[in-house]
Amino acid sequence: MEKEFLDLIKYTGYAIESFGVVVVLVGSIASTTQFLRSYRQLENGMAYKIYRQNLGRAIILGLEFLIAGDIIRTVVVADSLRNVAILGLIVVIRAFLSVMLQYEIEERLPWQRKGNAET
Repeated sequence: MEKEFLDLIKYTGYAIESFGVVVVLVGSIASTTQFLRSYRQLENGMAYKIYRQNLGRAIILGLEFLIAGDIIRTVVVADSLRNVAILGLIVVIRAFLSVMLQYEIEERLPWQRKGNAET
């Protein structure tokens, strides 16, 4: 019974991670499609800026699902401190990527108020 539960949790983690990959893929395709449709209609590089923002949002959302899947699999299935340490490193790297993507999209860090990008 315990093995079946652990397998269920492991596959649930993989399913959540797979959904994260799908989110990034679908978001990339949708962002690119929108960019190609609006490229000639918008001026001053606005289409490119919107494209980057939408693509960044898709990547951030996908990263959140990837982190969630890693946490579920590692916390429940982890049988060693080494696996937990690896999870911690993965979460730190992905969180850093999320913060940097957020900065690229909104030109401010997530903890800064809107309109206060210089501080």
